[in-house]
Amino acid sequence: MTDRVYPSSKQPTNGTAPTTTSAAAAANPSFPATKSQLYGASRPLYRPQTKRHRYRRSCCCSCCLWTTILILVLILLVAIAGAILYVLYRPHRPTFTVSSLKVSTLNVTSASKVITNIHLNVTAKNPNKKLVYIYDPITISLITNDEIDIGEGSLGSFVHGNKNTTLLKAAITSSNRQELDEASAGKLRSGLKSKKGLPLKIKLDTKVKAKMGALKTPKVGIRVVCEGIKATAPKGKSATIASTSNAQCKVDLRLKIWKWTL
Repeated sequence: MTDRVYPSSKQPTNGTAPTTTSAAAAANPSFPATKSQLYGASRPLYRPQTKRHRYRRSCCCSCCLWTTILILVLILLVAIAGAILYVLYRPHRPTFTVSSLKVSTLNVTSASKVITNIHLNVTAKNPNKKLVYIYDPITISLITNDEIDIGEGSLGSFVHGNKNTTLLKAAITSSNRQELDEASAGKLRSGLKSKKGLPLKIKLDTKVKAKMGALKTPKVGIRVVCEGIKATAPKGKSATIASTSNAQCKVDLRLKIWKWTL
């Protein structure tokens, strides 16, 4: 029986490691394992980019801050300019008065159509000493207190000088008007038969800008509403004069923001 010789597991004295030992060491790393052993020595480490995000955030905050400061400064400058103009010119709104309302025709047909022929005189006053108003064409609407349309008219554009009184004349008609519904036609017929007269109100819509020396403001919409008018239907061919002694006119600004009118 021959004797077999087994290789020794000890390292040789010449310093070279046996092949089996190197393979085992590579397969079973020492504990605790390092990052290079777990993920590979050649894989780059992840470093979060915190500085770049902080820089972008700080730039955004700075832009918002400076934009807010700029808007506040502009608002302050506009307020200061408005206060200076008010002190220098003391602007006042124009006033309007219904001078007369002459009714030549006002009735409701059997087909519930309104036939109107009315002559309107309105007095406009500018109380300002250093302010001139420049008006666009004016649209006139004549309606009852129940919001029933009676007729329409118009006035041309005009310049309203300082400390000036202007008489405006317009014709109000109802040509090509649609038929009224039964309820509206009934209310209008009963109002025309009333001895107290038919309560009416007038609406004037236009745009106006003010001129102060060489300075002109942007155009602003205004609406003038005159209430307290009572008219009676004429009998025969003679016209009637509506009662305007209690008529009062109110001037309101109409500011349009996007789709809303204030």
